[in-house]
This record gives sequence, C-alpha cells and structure tokens, in this order.
Amino acid sequence: MDYLRHAKGAVVVVVATAACHGVLSGGYAGARDAGAGRDAGAFSGGIEFLLTTLASWVLMPVLLWVGMNLVGETGNAALIVICGVVWLGVSGYFIDDIDRSGGHIPIPALVAYVLLGTALAGVGTDEESD
Repeated sequence: MDYLRHAKGAVVVVVATAACHGVLSGGYAGARDAGAGRDAGAFSGGIEFLLTTLASWVLMPVLLWVGMNLVGETGNAALIVICGVVWLGVSGYFIDDIDRSGGHIPIPALVAYVLLGTALAGVGTDEESD
C-alpha cells in the first residue's frame, strides 16, 4: 500500500471539495441576490443557480485530475470518475442545505466524501513494471 499516494490524494480531494463547495456557496448566494430584485419574476436567479450547479459538477473531476497530476500521480481514472459521480449525488442531495443563506453541505457528508476520495487515490496504475 502506497501511503504517500493516499496522503497526496487526501490533500487533492480536500482542496477540490473546498473549491467546489465555495463555488456552490458563492454562486447560490448570487442566484438568491438576482432573484431578490425589485422586478424579480418566478424564475429569477434560475439561470445563475443552474450555471453554478453545472460549474461545480464539471469543476470537481477537472480539479481532481489537475491536482493529482500536479502532485506527480498518474493513473487516477477511478478517483476522477467515481468521485465525480459521487459529487453529483452529494451536491445534488444536499442542494437545499447549501442553498440557504450561510448553509453548507453537512460536515459528515463532506468527511465521507473525502475519505472515499482518499481511498480511491490509492487505486492507481503507477506501479513500475520490472
């Protein structure tokens, strides 16, 4: 077991999760502000909400890929694909929690996500063949 690879993966997953959570928090706050205007219609802020959600979903696998490559680890398909799909579920399931003013995804869910990513970081194909 390559503990250094797991440690690098943990750092990358934490940073990517924090960045995507920040995108959601900031974007949803902007969507709430756009929807609170004087001439706000029924779907005011809806475009901002949708773009924020999509940005987070696209950003997670990209950040994982870039982060793992920056720390010198290759063969990260399992981490990128599985954590990307799980992020869709986590951020989608807790969308009402993070959409509140000052809201966030519950800490236990974030910890479980980081632990999953840390475990998956060790499932790489960096093994040198003899």
